[in-house]
Amino acid sequence: MPTELESKLRVDSHEPVREKLRAAAAAYVGRVKETNRILDTDDGRLLNSGCGLRIRRVEILDGNGPKATVTFKGPRVVGKFKQREEWETQLDDADAMTAILAALGFKDRILFEKRRETWRLGECTIELDDVAQLGLFVEVEGPSESAIDAVLALIGLDGDSPIHESYIALLMKGENIAQGETRSFRFG
Repeated sequence: MPTELESKLRVDSHEPVREKLRAAAAAYVGRVKETNRILDTDDGRLLNSGCGLRIRRVEILDGNGPKATVTFKGPRVVGKFKQREEWETQLDDADAMTAILAALGFKDRILFEKRRETWRLGECTIELDDVAQLGLFVEVEGPSESAIDAVLALIGLDGDSPIHESYIALLMKGENIAQGETRSFRFG
């Protein structure tokens, strides 16, 4: 079972992190703008169980980036960092996958935009995220807590407290989505 293990931290600026990544000879991958569609059944079966089904469209702004993807995320496992089962595959046609999932009863519940800049250092991937209506974050994903801790120390974020909630959970704080309703969080 593939597992996502990451530390997510809120930051005031990405520039100090960028400077430390450059100094450490981290590999710059690229920048993208994502549109994330979170799908669920009308009764909220997935979100209510802590799971997620996402279709992500990607507009490459520079460098390289992933294609559109479909992802299933299982419930979070309690631990130092955010950890959960994750299954993901690339898509040639995000609209076709959206239509297939709609035919199976999965509908848009949450749409949100994110600008993401990706770096790689050792076995870790570092994402500098700007999430519509939430602000700036740094995510460090890696194979182990020790690998993530090493990168966090290198970029000067090892003293900060990680956020265990997903962007969806952060966006939905204080929001009530009625059955069949979709919420959208976009840039200006």
